[in-house]
Amino acid sequence: MLEKSVVLIDELRGRSSENSIVEFKHNNADPKMIGKLCSALSNAARIEQKDSAYILWGIDNKTHNVCGTQFDPDVESVGNMVLQLWLAKSLSPSIAFEFNLVDHPNGRVVILEIPAATTAPISFNDIAYVRIGSATPKLSDFPDRFQKLIDNIRPYTWEQGIAKSFVAEDDLLSLLDYPTYFRLMKQSLPDNRRGILEHFEADQLIVSDVGGRWKITNLGAILFANNLLQFDPAIARKAIRFVAYGGKNKAAQVTHRQDGQRGYAAGFEGLVTFINNLLPQNEHIGEAFREEHRLYPEIAIRELVANAIIHQDMTISGAGPQVELFEDRLEITNPGSPLIQIDRMIDLPPRSRNEALASLMRRMGLCEEQGTGLDKVIVNVELFQMPPLRLSSEQDSMQAVLHAPRAFANMTVNERVTACYQHAVIKYLGGERMKNASLCKRFGIESQNAAQATKVIKAAETKFN
Repeated sequence: MLEKSVVLIDELRGRSSENSIVEFKHNNADPKMIGKLCSALSNAARIEQKDSAYILWGIDNKTHNVCGTQFDPDVESVGNMVLQLWLAKSLSPSIAFEFNLVDHPNGRVVILEIPAATTAPISFNDIAYVRIGSATPKLSDFPDRFQKLIDNIRPYTWEQGIAKSFVAEDDLLSLLDYPTYFRLMKQSLPDNRRGILEHFEADQLIVSDVGGRWKITNLGAILFANNLLQFDPAIARKAIRFVAYGGKNKAAQVTHRQDGQRGYAAGFEGLVTFINNLLPQNEHIGEAFREEHRLYPEIAIRELVANAIIHQDMTISGAGPQVELFEDRLEITNPGSPLIQIDRMIDLPPRSRNEALASLMRRMGLCEEQGTGLDKVIVNVELFQMPPLRLSSEQDSMQAVLHAPRAFANMTVNERVTACYQHAVIKYLGGERMKNASLCKRFGIESQNAAQATKVIKAAETKFN
């Protein structure tokens, strides 16, 4: 970190003058001045599409020479409150600013790194400021800059955030699983480092940093990390967690547990294989013969795990996708409420909070093309004679449940009705209409008992009309 700080200081002071994202100070530590600058510089950084802005103490404002400073943010206070806590309470929305004390070869320097606004204009004591040249006026006095700020905030996503900065090329290629990237993209591995980095940069997995180093984006880390524990805990906690129980509830003994450490793309195939290998075999009576297959269709597991990854709310801290295997079901849960009404997820176009993540996973073949994933899940649920896919949302999370195969006679009334609804939607999306005969086939009902299917259809019409 020290090396990066020195390189950053020299790069910033090497510019011809202060600009809208850099401010130089000697010893001036007025708290209100710092608060206003935090607001102004954060907003200005987003206007200029920069990740961060900076205040540097110990730099001469005119010559940009390092002159050293006596300012120490760790000992400064405002009233009975330490400066950094006071700043955090005075800025809204909260931003993760960071002070660093640097022993530069020419003198002591303090750097305050200020992240660019991401969700709304940053205000200090309820007033938003902006940087224009060396001035710090109210943002409301400049509607053109306010509009530009709002326009730039709208497309900002979690994926664009920075997971690790000032990474040397050797370290970058150690941190990220680049062979898997090219294998999944069905591209030849470049014969030189530059080719690898160019592909990563084009897909926004990395961006350039100071001193010829690189920043790894959240997208790059969450997809291709060799070990998520090498990144910030906020990233590491988004790893996929798998738990298998020896019974039908969480009170049963845990038989298998795996806390993912690899990025989603790097570890996806291994996770699906791991889950699939734990599943018991089940005898399926096909059109002309009996055959053994896993309890749940692999394509359903793949697609539901991929959906949990793609549609999760990355802004919910300390939570990631979770897969839980019970004796009679498989539950897949992700943080974040769904963006589409549960009953319309099959037929309405999907909406994802993480479009870049979703796009890359589709290009790599880790999930189906947009809008077809749930269709294939439900088709395979029907082929395996399983109860319907259960989708639910509660407490800021989304859950999909696959139930073990169960005969029509052992399904609940609600399961039969839901299965009928899903069957009708799948037929409609395929350009067909559900018929009594097709529903009989879906449930495995003998033709002489077709009246049972008719009864379910009438119940479904009552519920969903």
